[in-house]
Amino acid sequence: MKNNVSKESWVAMFREIGLDDAAMKKWHQLFEARHPEAHADFLTWLGISSAEANNIRSNSK
Repeated sequence: MKNNVSKESWVAMFREIGLDDAAMKKWHQLFEARHPEAHADFLTWLGISSAEANNIRSNSK
């Protein structure tokens, strides 16, 4: 995954397929539970700051 997609673009795609905030939170929870390192890598790939990524990951546990 060399080319980045912005967080905003990713969220927009989730919204387009009908995911609301609760569904997106569940998605992050599953990703964190099943593949914590890949979840961290994904958040970095999106260009999210380490502080925000840590917050997302903490809220996903």
